[in-house]
Amino acid sequence: MSEHEIKEIRKIIHIDMDAYFASIEQRDFPQLRGKPVVVGGSPNSRGVVSTASYEARKYGIHSAMPSARALKLCPKAIFVRSRFDVYKEVSEQIRNIFFEYTHLVEPLSLDEAFLDVTINKKGMKSATIIAQTILYEIYQKTKLTASGGVGPNKFIAKIASDIKKPNGLTVVTPEEVDKFVAELPIGKFFGVGKVTEAKMKKLGIKTGLDLRQWPREELINHFGKAGKYYYDVARGIDNRPVTTERERKSVGVERTFKKDIATFEEYYAALEKLADELVHRLDKNKTQGYTITVKIKDSDFAVHTRQITMDHPLMGYDELLDTGKQLIGYLLIDPIPLRLIGLTVSHLTSEGDAEKPIENPQIELPI
Repeated sequence: MSEHEIKEIRKIIHIDMDAYFASIEQRDFPQLRGKPVVVGGSPNSRGVVSTASYEARKYGIHSAMPSARALKLCPKAIFVRSRFDVYKEVSEQIRNIFFEYTHLVEPLSLDEAFLDVTINKKGMKSATIIAQTILYEIYQKTKLTASGGVGPNKFIAKIASDIKKPNGLTVVTPEEVDKFVAELPIGKFFGVGKVTEAKMKKLGIKTGLDLRQWPREELINHFGKAGKYYYDVARGIDNRPVTTERERKSVGVERTFKKDIATFEEYYAALEKLADELVHRLDKNKTQGYTITVKIKDSDFAVHTRQITMDHPLMGYDELLDTGKQLIGYLLIDPIPLRLIGLTVSHLTSEGDAEKPIENPQIELPI
């Protein structure tokens, strides 16, 4: 690792369940096994895909996709409603396994979590063996598979867990970090969305090695505060600790218009202002979040909302705006007069208290 590495090499595990909601449905209903299962809203109700089985993913179906689009990609897809009570119950079983090894468990959602096993309850020296054992125990107790990543920090472990999905484990030792990050396609970096990826590629940044060549100041000039994050993770640096407590709050903004707006152009212009203000509020609270919600109120004062939960924390203005536009599209096929639009981010990555400083301010965009 570079000269910036922290003095104590930590042992971080990231566990991510494989197609979690869909896998539970296939487990509980044998007739769904081996078939393209889509958990989420009905394609007839402008619903959104929550999770797709691996059989469905072969057709290009993914989370946050409109269900109607998923049906077109795979006419034989089987749509099932979410059973969150079951998903939460199984999640609790999985977390109990985590707590057998360490009290430093940071859940990111029902189906994934970070574990710091540098010092663990069983006195085991190998994080790799701990991860292997946890994956085995998860399957034995739930009949579900998970994938894992092991690394010296959260950034590395998070990326590693995605490499051998499903039902795989990837270990990146401290000595392998530089090579691992250097060879990583820029689109695989958590925090680099499609808009940012396109911008980076125009600048000639296609891999972690390319990103590493850029000075911190130039990255900040091109990408704002996120430039600090990109500079650090290009070198495999992420000093954020695994935090065990997280308040689920939200940060939002909304605008009531003096005169109703009634075109998509006006909606998008309003979203641009809302997204800009919301990003500033998130920065002030030193947090990001997984769930984005759009709220609209029509001329008859009827309120409608639509939300998407991402598989990574929202990483900035571009992604927030793009997602807001997408949600407006889910809510409205044709434009109607609107008197209010709101934009909210929830399922936050930190407590989000404005007065409470973060422990590692050099990394402002969490994974």
